Amino acid sequence: MEMTRVLKMKPVRVVSDASSGSIAHWRHDPVHDVVGPMTDHVVMTFPAGSQRFERRTGKSVDNGTARPGVISIISAGSSSRWDIPQPLNVVQLYLPQTTLERVASEANVVGPRDLLDRSAHPDLITSRLLMSAADSLDGSAALDMLFRHQLTDLLATRLLSAHAGAPVKLLPVIGGLSPAALLRSIERLRSDSDSDVSLAALASDVGLSRFHFCRAFKESTGLSPHAWLRQHRLEQAMNMLRDTDTSVVSVAAALGYASQTAFAAAFRKLTGETPSDWRRRVR
Repeated sequence: MEMTRVLKMKPVRVVSDASSGSIAHWRHDPVHDVVGPMTDHVVMTFPAGSQRFERRTGKSVDNGTARPGVISIISAGSSSRWDIPQPLNVVQLYLPQTTLERVASEANVVGPRDLLDRSAHPDLITSRLLMSAADSLDGSAALDMLFRHQLTDLLATRLLSAHAGAPVKLLPVIGGLSPAALLRSIERLRSDSDSDVSLAALASDVGLSRFHFCRAFKESTGLSPHAWLRQHRLEQAMNMLRDTDTSVVSVAAALGYASQTAFAAAFRKLTGETPSDWRRRVR
């Protein structure tokens, strides 16, 4: 991996998916090196702090400030020298051109489908989407996978709209899923198999693209597939905490969370209470 070579370290957290690319969170030392041509587009944003940097591409020199709310893009195949004098906290999305092409086709994009290089470009929407994707690096495998799939498609749509000069024209939603298709989708979401709840499997099962399945599912239920599954898992957790003596760590494991800490953080985010506090209150 080119970034590992340049940064001379491994990322703090990373997750990869063949259909959506990779997301990595780095806290790296100063950099004074050339980043060689990358296979995928690299989109990065910065969680905190403020750090000046210089990027040289051929005879072009860009000076920017890495800070929250801005993004930088290294388009696939491009090469630049980066001079970053201080340690940097950065989240990076590695987006395959094939994913960009798929989303462009599904979203009826007309125009260029290659991303522009950007250096510390203000884009609060893309920055927040990428930070949300980074938040899914820990937690429930099935839930976070579905969330990343949805966010990657949304990020690709946003990048095509704002960073490729291509107008994105979305067809209006005409109805949702048929009752039979909705039932099949919900049965998959309720299953215990991680493979069954991938966005690709859900969409394929009802004969739609990932992009259009998400829109039709939300039209039918009022929730995105990820939000529906998150609500379902919360209800499962509440039932187990209220009606059984199963330990919190066992509840977390049964629902597919990587750790009790990850489960407690997700539960508290939705309810405002830890699982233990909620259990004591309702019993």
